[in-house]
Amino acid sequence: MLCLLVASLLGAAGQFFYKSGAARAIGGPLTYVLNLRLLGGVACYIGVMLLFITAFKRGGQLSVLYPIYATSCIFSAIGAAWLYGEQIRPMNIAGMGFLVTGMFLMGWET
Repeated sequence: MLCLLVASLLGAAGQFFYKSGAARAIGGPLTYVLNLRLLGGVACYIGVMLLFITAFKRGGQLSVLYPIYATSCIFSAIGAAWLYGEQIRPMNIAGMGFLVTGMFLMGWET
């Protein structure tokens, strides 16, 4: 589970690299290929993939691990509020609460 928690942080970081890189990609295809911020986002997602593989090799179940990775949405929202001043509305907070509740319920063994 720790692998996927780190993966969710890397996934959120990747989103920020993509956002800042997209703002700088204003020309042709080379502005995407040679864009260090976009490449940073790709590197983050390669890290996410490696962490997923590690978690699966250690016996992790997709039905448990993937909802943990979904916390990247929460980390992205918090980061967007902090870095870009984007608002987190009550409905967003409710959605985050449902996500955390769902993660808890999916990992709960009866």
